[in-house]
Amino acid sequence: MKLDTAEERSVAAGEFVLGTLDDTARQAFEAAMAHDASLRAEVAMWQDRLLSLTRHAPPAEPSPSLWSRIDARLAWAGTRARADVSPQPLPWWQRLGLWQGVSGLAMAACVALGSALVLRGAPDAAQDQRYVAVLQGPQGGGNGWVVEVRVDAAGQGRLRLVPVAPSGPVPAGRALQFWTKAPGAAGPSSLGLVQAGSTVELPTTRLPDLRPEQLFEITLEPEGGSPIGRPTGPILFVGRAVKLTS
Repeated sequence: MKLDTAEERSVAAGEFVLGTLDDTARQAFEAAMAHDASLRAEVAMWQDRLLSLTRHAPPAEPSPSLWSRIDARLAWAGTRARADVSPQPLPWWQRLGLWQGVSGLAMAACVALGSALVLRGAPDAAQDQRYVAVLQGPQGGGNGWVVEVRVDAAGQGRLRLVPVAPSGPVPAGRALQFWTKAPGAAGPSSLGLVQAGSTVELPTTRLPDLRPEQLFEITLEPEGGSPIGRPTGPILFVGRAVKLTS
């Protein structure tokens, strides 16, 4: 498994959350994730993104006869295996047809049960608006920060800027400044200075706007911040917001 580029890391995290990695790839990914905070952030982002999709599906309940059908099929397969008089009979647990049927039923049960559990209590959660943006180095330098925004039905909310990887020391006489720009806005707005490696929390009233695809970035500015109200230094980390719930 390759995790050298931002695209490879994002794809691997999505496959991990979906459960489509094979055993070898999954174990390698889990080992990498154990000591890679930015990879864990990718996983969290995919979990939130995919979880929100389940709210568009109606709750489903497994059939009351599901487990009795599985038991009956297992018993039937065992009888067939014992009655098989071919020269080299296959044990019932190695028969492809059986496991295709059982795995299909089990998958249906898991999906139905998972949907019911996830959707239980969803009406309250659906009142919130949630956004996430992963800020990466503009030249593919990896993830550095995650922006998380939650706004409740009353329009009150908080923004959190969370570091997920060491950003390195800030040069003497310089500072990190946090900016945002909504689609169509004339220019970016400052959200203040941030300390390297420190989490920042702000009320969403500080945001001039909040929309999907909203730009967030961190630039290197003179100590005390940009003197002209817009970025003057290099962009260190940048990303766009994804809306997780509607």
